[in-house]
Amino acid sequence: MSETNQYIDVLIMGAGLSGIGSAYHLQKHCSDKTYIVLEARNAIGGTWDLFRYPGIRSDSDMFTFGYKFKPWKKSKTIANGDEIKHYIEEAASENRIDQHIRFDHKIISADWSDKTALWTVTAQSSKKTELQVFNCKFFFSCGGYYNHDKGHTPKFEGVEQYQGKLIHPQQWPQDLDFSNKRIVVIGSGATAITLIPSLAKTAAKVTMLQRSPSYIYTMPLQDKVAKRLYRWLPISMAYSLVRAKNIAFNIFSFSLAKRRPDLVKRRLFKDLRQSLGDDYDIDTHFKPTYEPWDQRLCVAPDGDLLDTIRSGKAKVVTDHIDHFTETGITLKSGNTLDADIVVTATGLELVLFKGLQLTINGKPIDISDSYSYKGMMLSGVPNFAFSVGYTNASWTLKSDLVGEYVCRVLNYMDRNNKQVCVPIKPDECGDEMPIIDFKSSYVLRALSQLPKQGSKKPWRLYQNYLLDRTALGFGSVKDQHIKFR
Repeated sequence: MSETNQYIDVLIMGAGLSGIGSAYHLQKHCSDKTYIVLEARNAIGGTWDLFRYPGIRSDSDMFTFGYKFKPWKKSKTIANGDEIKHYIEEAASENRIDQHIRFDHKIISADWSDKTALWTVTAQSSKKTELQVFNCKFFFSCGGYYNHDKGHTPKFEGVEQYQGKLIHPQQWPQDLDFSNKRIVVIGSGATAITLIPSLAKTAAKVTMLQRSPSYIYTMPLQDKVAKRLYRWLPISMAYSLVRAKNIAFNIFSFSLAKRRPDLVKRRLFKDLRQSLGDDYDIDTHFKPTYEPWDQRLCVAPDGDLLDTIRSGKAKVVTDHIDHFTETGITLKSGNTLDADIVVTATGLELVLFKGLQLTINGKPIDISDSYSYKGMMLSGVPNFAFSVGYTNASWTLKSDLVGEYVCRVLNYMDRNNKQVCVPIKPDECGDEMPIIDFKSSYVLRALSQLPKQGSKKPWRLYQNYLLDRTALGFGSVKDQHIKFR
């Protein structure tokens, strides 16, 4: 067909961690299928190409954050952003997935037609004057769940009079010189925890300003078991063993936090006390009001944040912002913080499918009225899947399962001469619940825009790798909740 009206079997949106992994599974399990990956940016990596702030790194161990099919070859547990981006690029190159990627293709519309049983996906490229139109049997969204164009910044009173630099980590200027500068980082989540040790190396003074604390978990930067096994065993075998060990440990830790939160808190606070000393006010600055894993734990590799605080290179202030001034911030307590640079590490703007408006036969779909089927498809939406990782474990564990499951669905349809699959929500699927049952601010802000989940399977998203491994890896793709025609 013409260049601007192309046909493929599967169209993948996004060339990040999920998109490259899903493309691998398509090549392996559905080798007869044609596919392309449309990427709005000009590089592979998604999140790991977008975020460039100092210290950017994973907050999950690389043995579970890495792909099942590509071993992470270092004993280093936590990797920085450049290492992760290189790892994803390697996976794409080694498997020739990069040859299927169309860069600078931002999807602006996707419409399903019952008449043709096809999606018509329209993309825009800055290098081409005409829109690019693709017809596909199956549309697979692997674009993550937050807005790549901007992060979340609250409205601060008086911010317009501030004379210093105001920066959100998502738009970090690569030429910013922060050496010998006074820096205030607003926030206490994973981004702030990551930024502060890096900034403190050269800044004159770094202050973490938080309304309320987060749980800090110190993780060894080197996995001692991996280090030994990588010396004794073939890489692929060692990787599989360390991966299994870490999966089991993460499931146990999360389960323990839910069953015995007081025990987990005592252990976390004991580690903090050992790092910060008996005189440090842990109750004020590091004792959250919520239970462990109501929000994601913040990882400090080898306790780098705590070492930075103990050394005096950074300090924590727990207070509320009253207003900005020309030179910094005035707090509700009346205290002031002077700052040459203010970093608003205040979270992400959550949006599914890159904010794309899906339509069926030209009619818009209200995503908030739909229910999530097995945490990867939407009720009433044909031949469509999306990849969203775990909130309580590594993202890739779930995205790998979803990629494999989509292939199982496609192969089932081929064997049974079916062209369409669509989840159908029954009248009763249990209590209505948000699709992401998490109390982080960025999730709570977006709940009204997200799909729902039920309290009964297959409409329940369990956030449990072992349950999903069984259901998505071995369970039948055919049940009373999904219709094939």
